[in-house]
Amino acid sequence: MKRYNISWMLVLLITVLSSCKDYLDINTNPNQATSVQPLLVLPAAITGTASVSNQFNSYGLHLGGYMANAGGFSGFGNLFNYQIIPADYNALWVNTYDNLNDYKYVIDQTEGDDTQAYANAVANIMVAYNFQKLVDAFGDVPYTEALQNNANLTPKYDDAATIYQDLVTRLDAAIALTDAAEFPTALTSSSDPMFAGDMTKWKRFANTIKLRILVRISGVASLSSFVTTKFAALDKTLGFITDDAIVNPGYVKDKPNPVWNSWGYTTTGTLANSSRIPTEFAFGFYKGQKLTDTGRGNVIYKNFETNTPVNQLGNEVDAPTIITNYSTWYTGTFSSASSIGNALGVLKGAGQGQVLMLLAEAQFLQAEARLKGFITGDYAASFDAGIAASFTYLYKDVTNVVAAGKNVTKDVAGYKAENAASYLVNIKLATTAAQRLEAIITQKWIAVNMINSEEGYNEFRRTGYPVTQPNGDGFQNIASLLSTSTRADKLPSRILYPTSEQSYNAGNYRVINPFTDLIFWDPN
Repeated sequence: MKRYNISWMLVLLITVLSSCKDYLDINTNPNQATSVQPLLVLPAAITGTASVSNQFNSYGLHLGGYMANAGGFSGFGNLFNYQIIPADYNALWVNTYDNLNDYKYVIDQTEGDDTQAYANAVANIMVAYNFQKLVDAFGDVPYTEALQNNANLTPKYDDAATIYQDLVTRLDAAIALTDAAEFPTALTSSSDPMFAGDMTKWKRFANTIKLRILVRISGVASLSSFVTTKFAALDKTLGFITDDAIVNPGYVKDKPNPVWNSWGYTTTGTLANSSRIPTEFAFGFYKGQKLTDTGRGNVIYKNFETNTPVNQLGNEVDAPTIITNYSTWYTGTFSSASSIGNALGVLKGAGQGQVLMLLAEAQFLQAEARLKGFITGDYAASFDAGIAASFTYLYKDVTNVVAAGKNVTKDVAGYKAENAASYLVNIKLATTAAQRLEAIITQKWIAVNMINSEEGYNEFRRTGYPVTQPNGDGFQNIASLLSTSTRADKLPSRILYPTSEQSYNAGNYRVINPFTDLIFWDPN
């Protein structure tokens, strides 16, 4: 009997200790979910892309000739001379891949599930959107071995041109999946903060990303067959976006839009950033040094007619001092009591949506594709539509509605009249294909100012437009006065692979020259 009791107690003790081990396992949090429904992750991922989009915009502002230093501030060294270091854009890389991991989770959780086809398609479209941004900034990047977490912590770098081609395939598959789904769960405004579940808009967005990819590589000789084939297969019936692609999960005063948070005001009424002002090069497209644009200039720049501080990047001796509590790009009257905003232009207020792609950009992409004969239609009509779309976005208020008293048609006509002799505004005055392309790219560069500025930088590197004169004054020279670039345009050709790759993926990390190593579509 005694021996039996001891045996029974040993069994009980082993069982209890085993249970305690499981319960007390410090690596397991019983209150933390091990999986999340994909329709809860998707809106967070889309909102994350909006935040990352603002980071790409900031990178384009500095390297693409849009933003300069105000007076009285130090610490601009790398921006002044373009001696970029790996730490400069580490966050851009890390945050984009972090955002891509969210989409990968959605894809993995919905793969093969017809009821979740829409979520799967949207996630794949956004993967393509983000990877194009990464390639345009960094060139070859981890792609086929990326997003595997612990399964592969040192992914190889894939060829950038090959990634570009696969992105087109991915977008085609996403559109096809949307069309083929029989019993899909509809997305709603809560699960889709960009298009509120309108899958026609998502398909057009995918088609427009394809258009951007194909236009960008249209001058790469080795890809000419791919470009021709894919343009021929492009769904012209579906078409492209018909309005700006804007994310707004409900930005408010205490949770503001990312671009407002960077260049507008804090919730307490202080300036978010007081060390940056517009470049003379950008301002000259509004104020008359290159073009006259009173319509857009007045809604973009504070005190446009009289007192907008501007500078050339790298000029510290004569740099203007920024006006106290003054954001150059906010034309409204700021009040910390109601910081949702009340302006038009690029900084409308804390509650404005975050643009992922402007309708203006889509129209200019179509204009170039039509100019080069890749798609049918009138390039001049698309060009004019792009200008009108730019005015329309800038004339919208924080609620994304064109403000009362603003007449886009009238002001576009006025813009053409103000620049009656310029083919950069009146494209039918252009006499060569080069001049027509210059007009298209210049107007795109203007349209994405402070919104998707990285696209202006991308297109400048690809085409050389807008025209710059490195020996000219600040209104004519896009580059910093202190540039050490060996390029003819005096800009950097790209940014470097980040410090995180140096530390965690050293075997694949590459040392880059920011002036001579080019993104594959850059002929310059």
